[in-house]
Amino acid sequence: MAQLPLQLPSLQNWSCHSCGGCCRQHLIEITPEERQRIESQHWTAAEGVPADRPQFVRLGLLPGSKRYRLGHQADGACVFLDGQGRCRIHAKFGEAAKPLACRIYPYAFHPAGKSITVSLRFSCPSVVANRGKSLESQKRDLKALEKLVVPEGAERMPPPEISPRQRLDWPETLHVVQQIDRLLAADGVPLMRRLLRTLQFVKLVGQAQFAKIRGPRLDDFLQIVSEAATAEVHDDLATISEPSRAGRMQFRLLVAQYVRKDTFAEQQSGWRNRWRLLWAALRFARGTGLVPPLQEPFVAVGFADLEPAFGPLPPEVDEIMTRYLRVKVQGLHFCGAAYYGVPLVEGFQSLALVVPAVLWIARWLAAGAGRRNLEVDDLARALAIADHHHGYSPAFGLANFRSRVRSLASLDDISKLIVWYAR
Repeated sequence: MAQLPLQLPSLQNWSCHSCGGCCRQHLIEITPEERQRIESQHWTAAEGVPADRPQFVRLGLLPGSKRYRLGHQADGACVFLDGQGRCRIHAKFGEAAKPLACRIYPYAFHPAGKSITVSLRFSCPSVVANRGKSLESQKRDLKALEKLVVPEGAERMPPPEISPRQRLDWPETLHVVQQIDRLLAADGVPLMRRLLRTLQFVKLVGQAQFAKIRGPRLDDFLQIVSEAATAEVHDDLATISEPSRAGRMQFRLLVAQYVRKDTFAEQQSGWRNRWRLLWAALRFARGTGLVPPLQEPFVAVGFADLEPAFGPLPPEVDEIMTRYLRVKVQGLHFCGAAYYGVPLVEGFQSLALVVPAVLWIARWLAAGAGRRNLEVDDLARALAIADHHHGYSPAFGLANFRSRVRSLASLDDISKLIVWYAR
């Protein structure tokens, strides 16, 4: 099949720095061919692969299931991860010998009509830090991956809905996406104001009926709506009121989804872990007492300790969060087939909620270290924790999570939450 051209986020760099985080956080399903290839490599305990741990584990409840994943060491790491954070398969046989899921990470490929967009997962610390080579310099390698992961007929995949029952064609949909990106990229405007303007733009777009707004009219419409959204967001964000009580409860439950840890070790805990998560959800819904620490970086702090102002955000936060939002938008990593089939408007609202969620998580990390101010490392760690789930946890595509996003949008609380936790 003829490959479609790649659209790469020019503002993002990445190279692997062997932190080993991805080899500890993910269950890697493998194909029968991959399993056969790894078996033929004849790994032994003398080469560091634990003899007391299975290299492959059957997936599914049925005894005859032919689905398998890579095994894990006792501490949750992949059986092929060495002590220096490197993959033994990669080191001995080269990158092409690894399972495809391992080779793709942290990239994501999404059909966009007559092209393929490329996004990245910010659960990788090197992506958050923008460390490594430019994506443009890796285009040959990315084209090789595209050939392996993009299905035949990708150019025929329909574009995402703009809002329920409102759909444009691909070129027109991409015009909407480009306008979102332009609003997020506006020079000389602080991040939070840009984000609020973009949310207002998306809200107005979601109210439109597109039957007669097509072709050249669409561009005129998008420009008018963009100007209206810019005018409607007051320059002084201090005038924006606090989030509602109902909105804060919905938001805490949303954050609880981001801070849970769904790794091999947690899944092995069975019912004990499920009861722990249920208890934690009740605590997050109530929002009083101590925040239950759901994974290792966190310690128990009071919910009330995370609500006062934490002072100005570090200047670097503007660049990190702007890059995060723009990479996700340019890569269509927030709506349609790339995000649970969600329409563009709802998908961007869900993406915007990542910002207050990251700020809340960063406050938790800072408070746990005895600080009342945020440092860049707090934000970087919080973003990696949040994006581990965003777009990948099945729970985020379920009706209750989506209704939570829609509820916060209808309460007009998304903008309020962004401003509240940025102060």
